[in-house]
Amino acid sequence: MSDKDIEESINVLGEPLDPCGENPVTGFFRDGKCNTCAQDVGSHTVCVEVTKQFLDFSRSKGNDLSTPRAEFSFPGLKPGDTWCLCAARWLEAYQNKVAPRVYLTRTHRKALDIVPFEHLKEYAVDLN
Repeated sequence: MSDKDIEESINVLGEPLDPCGENPVTGFFRDGKCNTCAQDVGSHTVCVEVTKQFLDFSRSKGNDLSTPRAEFSFPGLKPGDTWCLCAARWLEAYQNKVAPRVYLTRTHRKALDIVPFEHLKEYAVDLN
């Protein structure tokens, strides 16, 4: 994959994208940011602060994010971790009233193709 395939690292506020998480390392590219490209069909673009309620919801939908998976060097997520979440899964969680809080400065602008900005803003951790 070349650099031209990667979407510009801009957040939903139109500013440079801040890192989302290093422990565990997150992102489609496992670069700590919610960067994306055409190959990222899940649009791993929404930076969230994981909650137990969300982890339980995600598991119930067939995506267990809390169980460690050594074969993928994935330690499993726990409440309080930050993670680049698929935009459609965040929207689904929002519609089911279990959406985790969002870091707008760390959420890629491509998330707006799926999630309305007002929804993200409603759950923003970093808006004052």
